[in-house]
Amino acid sequence: MTDASDIRIRPWRPDDLDPLVQQANDIRVWNNLRDYFPHPYTENDGQAWIDTVTASQLPVNFAIEADGAFAGGIGLILNGDVYAKSAELGYWVGAAHWGRGVASEAVRQMVEHCFRTFDIVRIYSEVFEGNKASMRVLEKNGFYLEGVRRKAVFKNGVLMDDYIWVLLRPW
Repeated sequence: MTDASDIRIRPWRPDDLDPLVQQANDIRVWNNLRDYFPHPYTENDGQAWIDTVTASQLPVNFAIEADGAFAGGIGLILNGDVYAKSAELGYWVGAAHWGRGVASEAVRQMVEHCFRTFDIVRIYSEVFEGNKASMRVLEKNGFYLEGVRRKAVFKNGVLMDDYIWVLLRPW
């Protein structure tokens, strides 16, 4: 278990490229993410991502660092229109950092950042049915299971349920 004080979310940097590509190009990571996250994950994919997020003025995407090393990524999608008070949370952690509390602490920090920075009332995260570890990360951060969309995800040729976890702003 990594000490929470040794885990932080921070802006992406150009020197994240090599560890990003190395850790993102893991089928075990990709299996729990939407297909727009590329696999295989190439240096070009990593460079395009870093260029995009470092050029953005909106503080919604961060690298995760544990014990001084790159460990993954976390971000928000701010919704619009009638859903403008909601944001979707997404995150991933490299396999070498699994089971050490890295995702739990990164999610805690991102939730704090979201509620401090944006006029958001509801943060939600969608988790594929087999990803019990991610469900536990959300539960430990006060999220509750709002619902299950039956057979809503088609990944790797398998139709599966999508679990919707929600955290409302504490007033």
